[in-house]
Amino acid sequence: MRKIGLVMGSDSDLPVVERAIDTLKEYGVPFEVHVYSAHRTPVPAADFARNAREAGFGAIIAFAGKAAHLAGAIAANTTLPVVGVPVKSSNLDGIDALLSTVQMPSGIPVATVAIDGAVNAALLCIQMLAIEDKELAERLIAKRKEAEETVLAKNRKIEEQFNK
Repeated sequence: MRKIGLVMGSDSDLPVVERAIDTLKEYGVPFEVHVYSAHRTPVPAADFARNAREAGFGAIIAFAGKAAHLAGAIAANTTLPVVGVPVKSSNLDGIDALLSTVQMPSGIPVATVAIDGAVNAALLCIQMLAIEDKELAERLIAKRKEAEETVLAKNRKIEEQFNK
């Protein structure tokens, strides 16, 4: 199975990144975690992206706040799928990061999830890997069924309480 690259622009993004790590662990998907800045370490970030396919990666998740150019910088240097996670900062509550991440020029796609949307970023990458991995696809189906059962149990409780 290919691994997922998790790249954060700063170690201050780690609390958000850890949610993706937990999700990948839950599904048994291998990953690597790195800190590369689009602005302060542009050459190492580009080198990582350029070599990611040969290093066994299937997709990359880029986490960044504020100007949030990391996902675009990574995507510009690889043809692997890149998922951008805008990270909430103290300045503009992550709106700046969201706009910086989602507004990619034609030809350099970045799939962008919600502000601090690490779990969905991990799940999106898992779904990509599951295209070719039947066992992983079955785990996704089982988790969705489990989530459905949880919501329906809550529905029954509410119905019993209020629909008499």
